[in-house]
Amino acid sequence: MKNFLDRLAEFIATGFGSGLAPKAPGTFGSAAALPLIWVFHQDQWSALEIIFWIFIISLVGLWSTARTERIWSLHDDPRIVVDEFAGMFVTLAWFPFDVPHVVGGFLLFRLFDIWKPGPVGYIDEHGPGAFGTFFDDIVAGIFAASVLYLLGHIIG
Repeated sequence: MKNFLDRLAEFIATGFGSGLAPKAPGTFGSAAALPLIWVFHQDQWSALEIIFWIFIISLVGLWSTARTERIWSLHDDPRIVVDEFAGMFVTLAWFPFDVPHVVGGFLLFRLFDIWKPGPVGYIDEHGPGAFGTFFDDIVAGIFAASVLYLLGHIIG
């Protein structure tokens, strides 16, 4: 029988239920992260504060991922999308929350999350347990933010 912490972990791990979408749960999870990211953008954060929040989101996400994987006896289940929330936060935390950055960041993050180039794929395939499930999306977010930054300087 599941206790409160089990249900809370599942709720967080599934991105507040967005990962339960029957098709493309990672895309739905990434999109569901946007209102939360918008809330974070309502204040001007210093680089240190952004890093602090990424750390907190990662701790909570890693905890909920590990607990949910244990409850479900499944590794890297597609319904677990809290890693997409964290990856999207990493992608967009450093940029204005406007249409070009949000759309560009969303598309780039999804590209790197699905394609899994280099270290993203390595972490996904070789990272132990919840770490592998979760941190490949953090690296995909770093890749997406880097490309978004470069595109901004090339285009803008």
